[in-house]
Parts: sequence; C-alpha cells; structure tokens
Amino acid sequence: MLSANANRIDKAEINIVASEHGALASLKGRVDIDSSPAVRDQLIALLHAPHPRAVSIDLSGVTHIDSSGVATLIEALKIARNCKTELRLQGLHDRLRGLFEATGILSLFNGGMER
Repeated sequence: MLSANANRIDKAEINIVASEHGALASLKGRVDIDSSPAVRDQLIALLHAPHPRAVSIDLSGVTHIDSSGVATLIEALKIARNCKTELRLQGLHDRLRGLFEATGILSLFNGGMER
C-alpha cells in the first residue's frame, strides 16, 4: 500500500476543517498521478456533504502538482459550481501562482464565482 510506504517522500495529505461558514481543505506534499485520486475523493465528499457555501483549498504546503492534480482541482470546481458552492484557492507560492496564472486556472477559481 503506497500510503504506508515510509520511503515515499512528500506524499499528498489533505486536512479538512469545516465550520458553519464553509470549509478549508489544506493540501500538503505532492499532488500527482499517484495521490490525486485520494485527494479527489476527499474533495468530492466534502462538496457533496451538506453543501458548504464556500470551500477554500490551501495549497501553501504543496511541493509539486502535475496535470492530474490540476485536473482534480478543475473537477472539484465543476462540482462546486453545480452545488452552488464558492471554491477558492489560497496559499499559492510563486511557482504555483505562476503556473496557475499562465494557464488561466487561477481566474477560474478566484474570479469565476464572485458574480
């Protein structure tokens, strides 16, 4: 089992804290082809729970994200929009911010729900 492998460096972890105002999902480590399915499952479960009005995803602890990790975030955004939940990204360090701005992804999250 991959998650039990102590030799795996920077495996993805997700910590979710919910309140009456919304939820904060803090991601840490590598969000890649190996870890994104588990991250996806937890984000989808959060979004399908009694619908929080707002969910923030804190990426300050993410050390690497690949295309499957980005796809996971975009899928979560589509589900959030269907549930009328605001989904925002926060804690983007320079490398992730540059990637997300260059691809237009950041504006989907932090600009698309404020209308």
